Amino acid sequence: MPETPTYDLDPSVTPAMREQLLQKLKTLPSSPGVYFHKNADNEVIYVGKAAVLKNRVRQYFHKTEKDPKTVALVREIADTDWIVVDTEMDALFLESEMIKRYMPKWNILLRDDKTVSYVRIDLKSEVPYVSFTRTPQDDKATYVGPFYGKLAVEKALRILRKVFPYYDRPYDGKKTLNTDLGLTPGIEVGKTTPQEYKKNLRKLILYLEGGRHKLISELEKQMQQAAKAENFEEAAEIRKQLFGLKELQKKIVFSDKEFLDISSDQALVDLQMALRLPEPPRRIEGYDISHQSGTNVVGSMVVFVNGASDRAEYRKFKLRQQKNDDTKNLHEVIERRLKHLEWPFPNLVILDGGIGQVNAVKDLLAEHKIAVIGRDKSGDHTRNAEVRIIIPQNDGYRTLHLPSGSHIAKLIARIDDEAHRFAITYHTLLKRKQMLK
Repeated sequence: MPETPTYDLDPSVTPAMREQLLQKLKTLPSSPGVYFHKNADNEVIYVGKAAVLKNRVRQYFHKTEKDPKTVALVREIADTDWIVVDTEMDALFLESEMIKRYMPKWNILLRDDKTVSYVRIDLKSEVPYVSFTRTPQDDKATYVGPFYGKLAVEKALRILRKVFPYYDRPYDGKKTLNTDLGLTPGIEVGKTTPQEYKKNLRKLILYLEGGRHKLISELEKQMQQAAKAENFEEAAEIRKQLFGLKELQKKIVFSDKEFLDISSDQALVDLQMALRLPEPPRRIEGYDISHQSGTNVVGSMVVFVNGASDRAEYRKFKLRQQKNDDTKNLHEVIERRLKHLEWPFPNLVILDGGIGQVNAVKDLLAEHKIAVIGRDKSGDHTRNAEVRIIIPQNDGYRTLHLPSGSHIAKLIARIDDEAHRFAITYHTLLKRKQMLK
């Protein structure tokens, strides 16, 4: 018979918490997923990923030799939760998202900076190559990440390279073994052009950012168009990519949020209760406006599906009337967004602003039965600021004050911060273009 595991829990954990945690450890599944260690105040103090949740999570509590930092972490653990996903790669992407949301102190204390990496692709160079870096630069290259498991991402890219061949070092025009293996695009032997290669790299980036379904849909449309135009060679090449991607789904899934058990995400459950929604909000959209004294006015739309960002769904808007009026600008953005019936409608919209911003769009959203709240920062933009939200109620509003460390506050702040970052990025791009004219 298999030996019953002996768990090593800190004596400071109360008997009730100890018993609850022991019972919970018995229910851990043999599935990939992301786990959340919490302290006695229900604060997430560590987020990790696992190929097999049962094995990985239980390791923390086995009576084995541990390094001092891990011992200190375990002493703080009073509870553990987890979210089951389809694949190890899902766990990798979800872990990255949840660390961004919660900023757990023990991830910072235990993490070696060498394990944090970004995929870098400079599409502005004549023949780009794919590489990894720990420190993104302001060099206008595309950076995807951060990822907290470089080896797993490297493995995924090796598989993706069979579908979207790429160079992994600066191009020198020389034929290599990778050319013969079909792992480079073959510019060196006249197989393709730099322009076509860049098109494939954009597909690779879309896949890495979680746009797998969108990419497959686009490829199917392109294949049909090529066949209709009797470009049979192009259609055959696209069909080859489609087959490759569909085979990939059996091995690796990138950031596919559709299969997450959102009932495990405490923030979404808390949000449902706080806003009195019929169910946890599966799709949340965050909006922000950015400008400089009414010039280069832009709006951003970020999308979170089941509590995790879905960058393939992000959208940006250049305002038609360049005015220093955030409420009218926001009204224009929401009005234009709602005309895009091909984009799934959200269950909840989060605005960067207070009563004025919410009042500007609530009737538009009510027509489609979409809930809306505003995050009123009132000048306090610090990370540890209390999260205050404005909620429409009957003919008025109610204000809800959320402690900065709560699950729901972390999620709202993450979405709002991401909308702000995305808007600023687009505004800065337009400003640079204007300066170069």
